[in-house]
Amino acid sequence: MGFVALQEALRRELRRRIAAGELTGMQLARKSGFTQAHISNFINRKRGLKLRALDRMMKSLGITLYDLLDAHELAEHAALPAPSGEEFTDVPVVELAAAATPVVVREQVRELLKFRRSFLNRVRATPPAARKGWTRFVALQIEAGEAEAMWPEASGRVTVLVDRHYASLEAYRPGRRNIYVVQRDGGLLVRYAEAADRGLVLQPHNPGFPAIVLPSASGPEVIIGRVAQISQKT
Repeated sequence: MGFVALQEALRRELRRRIAAGELTGMQLARKSGFTQAHISNFINRKRGLKLRALDRMMKSLGITLYDLLDAHELAEHAALPAPSGEEFTDVPVVELAAAATPVVVREQVRELLKFRRSFLNRVRATPPAARKGWTRFVALQIEAGEAEAMWPEASGRVTVLVDRHYASLEAYRPGRRNIYVVQRDGGLLVRYAEAADRGLVLQPHNPGFPAIVLPSASGPEVIIGRVAQISQKT
């Protein structure tokens, strides 16, 4: 919501309260410290309010920004609630563009996948300090062309469960390379990754795809997270 839209929402709320008999111009003047003429001009769009004055008006009414938001708009931008079930938890499937968004909100979610809570609790990670507030697990759908770099035997789209609290280049299991979702040129790649003198080297499993060097890049800067599970959708 922009500043102009916020003022208009406040005008609507004032008109509603006055029409319902909950408030008069005189009462609002006493509460807020503005003159009745000032309030009347604001309600009738003859003048606006500066940010500090707007804040003062809202405090006098005992309302916050959330009270002025449309319920549908608020729901779209609300963070996903914690699931109530004991055995399963919901993991959001998000668009690739939302993969690096710290907190996943409703409007970014394509669908929800259920995972056993016990499985997710066993997945180990030590999040970088900057990621402790991030939505930890997201699912991404990798189209066949990109999935072929890591899973050449796959015949269609692959869905990956991504642990965004794991941005380290340390092996999750000794002797096995981690698979990561990595940002590159505004898009995402699914690759093995290892540090090198020149930055970060992204390696495919399929030898038909080239290795890619990201100069001067470190893990947490470009790694979205570690692929914790894969499943195929044809």
